[in-house]
Amino acid sequence: MNIFLEIYFVKIYKLIMTLTQAYMLLMISILLEITATGSLKATEGFTRWIPSLISVFAISGCMYFMSHAMKILPVGITYATWSGVGIVALTLIGIIRYKEIPNLATIFGLTLIVIGVFIVNIMGRSNLDS
Repeated sequence: MNIFLEIYFVKIYKLIMTLTQAYMLLMISILLEITATGSLKATEGFTRWIPSLISVFAISGCMYFMSHAMKILPVGITYATWSGVGIVALTLIGIIRYKEIPNLATIFGLTLIVIGVFIVNIMGRSNLDS
């Protein structure tokens, strides 16, 4: 009985939430992940309270919103987008905030990540219709 209720509510949820809304939730999740991970260095091993609280609350919110996005989006597309955008954004934060200049191999690797996220999102569209 429980499995039937779960399937029923998932189908209703998919009717209510659109693909655009799922991607909006994913973007909120990505912003929160960037906030959480970007503040980790400032926590100094969780010895500083404010950055530590920011990091913990942001990652909790990130997981909450990503779990709702995954009700519509496949896990692979969600995680590839989340991690790929997060990696590139945090590399940029490292460059701007901490003056961590990536070498050529890092730039090449990041380019491959961006290409991979793009391919996963474009080619994975056929799985979203089911």
